[in-house]
Amino acid sequence: MPREYTVGRRSLLKAVGGAAAASTLAGCAAEPEDDGSGGGDGGGGNGNNVLTYARGNDSGTLDPQNTTSGEDVKVTNQIYDQLVMFKPGETSLRAGLAIDYNLEGTTTTLKLREGVTFHDGEEFTADDVIATYRRFVDPEYEHYPGDDYVSAYGPFTLGNWVEDVTKDGDYAVTVQLKQKYAPFLRNLAMFAASILSKKAIEEKGTKLKSEPVGTGAFSFEGWDQSNQRIRLSANGDYWGDAPKVDEVVFTAVGDNTSRAQTLDSGGADVIDGIGAQAAKVVENSSEAKLVEAKGINVGYMAFNMAKVEAFRDKRVRQAISHAVDTKAIVETVFKGIAERASQPIPSNVMGYNENLDPYPRDVEKAKQLLSEAGYEDGFSFELATFKNPRAYNPSPLQAAQTVKSNLDEIGIDVSINQQSFNPFLDYTDSGKHDACFLGWMTDNGDPDNFYYSLLHPGVSVEDVPEGQDWVGFDTEGFNTLDVAAWANTEFMKTVEEAQTTYETGAREQKYRRAAEIAHEEAPWVFIDHAKELRGVGNRVSGFTLAPIGGPFLNRVELR
Repeated sequence: MPREYTVGRRSLLKAVGGAAAASTLAGCAAEPEDDGSGGGDGGGGNGNNVLTYARGNDSGTLDPQNTTSGEDVKVTNQIYDQLVMFKPGETSLRAGLAIDYNLEGTTTTLKLREGVTFHDGEEFTADDVIATYRRFVDPEYEHYPGDDYVSAYGPFTLGNWVEDVTKDGDYAVTVQLKQKYAPFLRNLAMFAASILSKKAIEEKGTKLKSEPVGTGAFSFEGWDQSNQRIRLSANGDYWGDAPKVDEVVFTAVGDNTSRAQTLDSGGADVIDGIGAQAAKVVENSSEAKLVEAKGINVGYMAFNMAKVEAFRDKRVRQAISHAVDTKAIVETVFKGIAERASQPIPSNVMGYNENLDPYPRDVEKAKQLLSEAGYEDGFSFELATFKNPRAYNPSPLQAAQTVKSNLDEIGIDVSINQQSFNPFLDYTDSGKHDACFLGWMTDNGDPDNFYYSLLHPGVSVEDVPEGQDWVGFDTEGFNTLDVAAWANTEFMKTVEEAQTTYETGAREQKYRRAAEIAHEEAPWVFIDHAKELRGVGNRVSGFTLAPIGGPFLNRVELR
């Protein structure tokens, strides 16, 4: 992100949503108040033409501008569409609510699809695009829901790049960017760029978190928060591929193995959040099959340099990286459903640097580095982690215990603070952690979505104190996804240059360099890149495992 366009302190992994993204993220949202809004009981059970999707956590909000949570996005992607969308199961783009789109220099032009209606019957026009944009990023807009409501996806998806959005009639939109920005069309395909109804924005306001109105393949019917179930019904007027099921029910089953057993017994049709043990249950089931694909994600342990003085010395960070047995975590704790990481991006993302290897476990080298840094007697810190399994960390407590045991060997005492996901994200968003487990599932498949989103502090290079490679969480414009508070100016400049480079080869080289810097400076312990795993019941056909933009449940058919 260029220096003059910084992320406001709107929490990307706040109670409004979490990596997200939320992810994609890697994020999550606070529980909306259970005031009875939304009606319905959310359903349950497996009707003849009702698809039941079981996951590890309930949603926190159903407003795509109020979240970075991957759990929320699974539902909102059924209800909302974007101007540009991802092809099912691919990282390439396709037409969405815009039938034609183009980025040239700093100008994006979009020709909108005609004849599309929102679930409340309102026609989709350019006015909805403008209202969606302004609600997300313009505090002067009459219907802006407030800094504490909107997620920081607003700035880094749209606000930091967009100068203005104008219309030419009802079905043509021009977006003028503040500068060249290579990933912009991909940003338009992200869940956070979902198009809201202008009428709903004006009439519902923040009630959209529990009363969503979109143009998607499924419309909202009800949310039984006490039983963690959300019911959607097929949108018979959908502009795209019409749903082949009458209803979708999202339900939460917190334990991985229990979720797999629910699938095996016929209580669910599709499950995700599968760990190694749950994968075995699915593989051994006669009622379901395990579907897998290479994921586009990263799992890591971040050092909070703003809080822990020892972490400000890269030798300490390198020492811990050598001491933590990531090989054992991946192969024994995660049981091979992931591969070890050496850098922020996985090998299927442009700019991956194949010359970098994971830090080898070397206890003696770790002790030597600690001694050189003046910590030969060790120190102590808290490792914050989440309870709920995530794709990039299916066994967080076991992984944390491994870290604790490994670091005890070099004189570092680790206490584990395990929390439910939503409070955990609040905790890390506000910088209360010493170190923490986190991860990221890509929003758009672009390296910028990892390098800038997770490791750039969102502030100007000039605002980083001389001789310092970190900034405080209270720095104006700080990007709270950078939970390491890392602010390496060479890295920042490299990532910013890559954002303005349209030639693919040149961008790739910049990201390879960014990977070298991150590997050497070790703001994280790079842990893993996980496979995408789903359990799919035998009565399901047409399910596409999609690392971006899914799940595409309108394509699913039940036999």
